[in-house]
Amino acid sequence: MPVPGRPALRHPVEGLRPHAVFPRRRRPRKKNKKNKKKKKRKGYGKNGAAAYHGAEKIKVSHESLKPKDPCPYCHKGKLYELTDPGIIVRVTGNAPCSATVYELQKLRCNLCQKIFTAQAPDYIGDEKYDAASGAMIALLKYGSGLPFNRLDQLQATLGVPLPSSTQWEIVESVADKIHPVYTALMCQAAAGDVVYNDDTVMKVLELMKQSGEDRQGRKGMYTSGIMSTVGDRKMAVFMTGGHHAGENLADILAKRSTTLPPPVQMCDALSRNLPENFKTILANCLAHARRRFVDVEPNFPQECTYVLETLEDVYINDALTKQQNMTADQRLQYHQQKSAPLMDGLKKWLHRRFNEGGEEQTLAEVIADEARGACDENAFFSQGNFSMRVCGGVPSRRSAKGS
Repeated sequence: MPVPGRPALRHPVEGLRPHAVFPRRRRPRKKNKKNKKKKKRKGYGKNGAAAYHGAEKIKVSHESLKPKDPCPYCHKGKLYELTDPGIIVRVTGNAPCSATVYELQKLRCNLCQKIFTAQAPDYIGDEKYDAASGAMIALLKYGSGLPFNRLDQLQATLGVPLPSSTQWEIVESVADKIHPVYTALMCQAAAGDVVYNDDTVMKVLELMKQSGEDRQGRKGMYTSGIMSTVGDRKMAVFMTGGHHAGENLADILAKRSTTLPPPVQMCDALSRNLPENFKTILANCLAHARRRFVDVEPNFPQECTYVLETLEDVYINDALTKQQNMTADQRLQYHQQKSAPLMDGLKKWLHRRFNEGGEEQTLAEVIADEARGACDENAFFSQGNFSMRVCGGVPSRRSAKGS
C-alpha cells in the first residue's frame, strides 16, 4: 500500500510481488534485556597516576622521619618504607618548544679593557635547537596536523619565538638524520600480509612552481597513506608528491621479496589506487559503497533497505568473530559459511537490478558502482580480514586560510 506523501515504487518486472524483487529476510528477535546485567562502558573516570608515564617523577622524602626510626605514635615499633608511595599529580602548562637563556657573566679589566666571559656548561651543546625540539615540531605538524604558521603564532604568544621558516629547516635537518630508518621501514612494509592505501589532496609549493613539462603533464598532488600489517605489527608510511597511492604502493612493493605470496590490498574502488606490474589480492572497501546507499535511502527506501540489512548481517558476523577472539583461519571459515552466501546473493541482486534497468539515474549509478566491486569484496571477505578500514591515519596537513 503506498505511503502518503511518498511516490509509489515501480517494479521493473510487472506482476512480481514485492518480496520477489526484494527477498524477505527475517530479522533476529531481540533478547529480553531485563535479566541481562549492564556492562560498564569503558573510557569513563579519571586517569590514574600510571597513565602519566611521560611525566617527570620527583621523590619527596619525609621531612622528619626515615626508615628504622622509632615510631613517634606508639613509641614501640620501628618504621619501614612501603613499596607504594603516596601519589600527587600536578599538570602545568608550557610552550610546545620551551627555551632556556643562559646569561654568561662578563668581566672587563678597567685598565687594558680585556673582557673575560664565563664558559658555557658542557651539557647545553653547540646547537640552538636540539633533537627533541625537532621531533616535537614534526609530531605537531605531521602527526597532529598543526600548521607551521599556527605553531609560530602560539610560540610567539607564549614568549618563545619560533618562526615558521625556521621550523621547516629544523624538521628537514631531523628528517635527514632518520632517513635510513624511513628506508628500512619501507622494506618492512613491503613484506606485509595486508596493505591499506589511500591518498588525499595536498598542495606542495615546490611542485606548484614547476612547469607542466617538469611535472610530465600532471596537475595532482597527493599525500598517500600506506599501512602494512605483518603479523601483529602495523606500520604506516606517508608519501607526499605528484604520484598517487597506486604508484607509491608500487614503489614499496618493488622492495618485496619474490618468494612471498601476493598481499591482500584494501582500498576504495578508484583505479589510481592499484599498483601497476604488481599482483595483489584486491579487496575494495565496503564502507564507501554502503555510504552511497545511505545517502539515497530517503528516495529509494525499499531497495536501499535490502542492501543495508544484508551488509548489517555481515558486520554482525564479523563482530562475533572478534568477540570470540577467533584466529584468522577460524574467521575465514566462519565468514565462508555465514557471510559468503549473503554477499553472493547481494551480488546477484545488484547485477540483476542493474541489467533490468528502469531505475532513476542516481540509484543506477550507485548500483553500478557496487556491482563493479562486488567480486572484489567477496575476495576481501574470503581472506578473513574484515577491518573495513582505509588509511584513516593520513594526517590532515592541508593549508587553511589564516593558518
